[in-house]
Amino acid sequence: MFCNQCEQTAKGGCTKIGVCGKKHEVAALQDLLTYAVRGLSHLTVSGRSVKINDADINRFSSKALFSTLTNVNFDSTRLETLIREAVEKREILKDKITSAGGNILFDDPATTFQPAKDIAGLVKQGEEVGLPIDWGRDQDVISLQETTLYGIRGAAAYADHAAILGQEDDEIYASFQEKLSKFTDKSLRLQDWVGLTLDTGKTNLRAMELLDAGNTGHFGHPEPSQVSLGHKAGKAILITGHDLKDLQDLLKQTEGKGINIYTHGEMLPCHAYPELNKYSHLVGHFGTAWQNQKKELPNFPGAILFTTNCIQEPASSYKNSVFTTGLVAWPGTTHVENGDFGPVIEKALQMPGYADDKDNGSVWVGYARNTVLQDHQMGRVIDTLVDYVKAKKIRHFFLVAGCDGAKPGRNYYTDFVEKAPNDTAILTLGCGKFRFFDRDLGAIDGVPRLLDVGQCNDAYSAIVVALALAEALEVEINDLPLSMILSWYEQKAVAILLTLFHLGFKDIRLGPTMPAFLTPNVQKVLVDNFNIQPISTPENDIAACLGA
Repeated sequence: MFCNQCEQTAKGGCTKIGVCGKKHEVAALQDLLTYAVRGLSHLTVSGRSVKINDADINRFSSKALFSTLTNVNFDSTRLETLIREAVEKREILKDKITSAGGNILFDDPATTFQPAKDIAGLVKQGEEVGLPIDWGRDQDVISLQETTLYGIRGAAAYADHAAILGQEDDEIYASFQEKLSKFTDKSLRLQDWVGLTLDTGKTNLRAMELLDAGNTGHFGHPEPSQVSLGHKAGKAILITGHDLKDLQDLLKQTEGKGINIYTHGEMLPCHAYPELNKYSHLVGHFGTAWQNQKKELPNFPGAILFTTNCIQEPASSYKNSVFTTGLVAWPGTTHVENGDFGPVIEKALQMPGYADDKDNGSVWVGYARNTVLQDHQMGRVIDTLVDYVKAKKIRHFFLVAGCDGAKPGRNYYTDFVEKAPNDTAILTLGCGKFRFFDRDLGAIDGVPRLLDVGQCNDAYSAIVVALALAEALEVEINDLPLSMILSWYEQKAVAILLTLFHLGFKDIRLGPTMPAFLTPNVQKVLVDNFNIQPISTPENDIAACLGA
């Protein structure tokens, strides 16, 4: 195997087993699935030219790509099913295109590939294919193809979440498919791939916008809310990941059963949504940063439900009864089918739960775009922020956001936030905030210094707020008193970073390390055009951002 798609990759690429726990067999099947989707993409592009556009295939392609993200699907049987489905859909689409007079002949062998009869054969095919980019090109083009592919995978995750909530845009699917179909186009040069890579950021922006619309349309706009970090006596279920609909369905199915629901990881912001927070048995948040999960999760006295990839390693390594849902699948766990959480509930009732109440304090969430930009009883938060900037009460904003991870070096983000001067405000989102989310940073004339915008996909919300601040202060976006201090781990972070480049944001500091798939030349392009730079020390970076 060879995998370099996450920040924690070993020595430039995992070759025996993934740092995430992904085994060689799974890596090969994920590569083969991506290869099959690449072949399918040629046909979808051709189909559109003769007015053949299959909505089911579009959704499938997005889900299949989502399944190849870090820590989403480690189940070989499920990956096998997706590979075979991709080929079946490809052949059906060929018949439709032929009937419409379109082209079904391509040089890419992915368009005619036939899957082996068993998993062992599929693994061998995956080994032969490898990561399905054009390894015959020069290293810089390969680097941009990898970056584009990882960005597509991340954007596909957001597109899939949005589609679950009824929000779709065919242009998103077309963008994924057109780009995948170009991986074997040798006429495209380096600058062409620079453009395709940045365009992936544009596509991801639209996917995050749709997901924002889906979340706020179904669950209401987030409102500032306090979340308990303690626990209550009683049976318990922990839910982690990103899927708000899964949480809503779980809350409905557990209502009146004497089971308290605790969020974990990226589900923390769910407490700010009115249609979720109205359930009295949504009682609090469990857990802190990723490096503590090995000792925290085994001590949870109830059932654990994983909805997406917010865990360092396969959930089967925990002693608790672990359940997965949607695309998430790991060997040794029970998969919830058709939104029926009965097995999770049954297991929770069998487990001890908490014997007593415990107060571990609380944190605030809910400072998303609507909270900041819309009129409230006390006025608009953005007007207050603008007034404070003009009065020099707030000298600078730091967006400290992104992914968490277990590899050493991420304590930088905690140190950065704690050392930021008292006249600066911290905006945060994503699971990276669990390094410091429970810190009391005080307030600036009643405005909390630490403002939680939401999940990683709520980068859309933060972007909307930043653009509004620039407009209100009558400055260009890169002249704002705002610095982005980002942490990355997996492919959704790649997609968001490409979105920021698409929008023209500059001077981003990225860590803990730069992506292994960026060659020196590609990294130089990013430095020259966007002045992206690796993090150094909190003290030096704070001083540089403040112009000290």
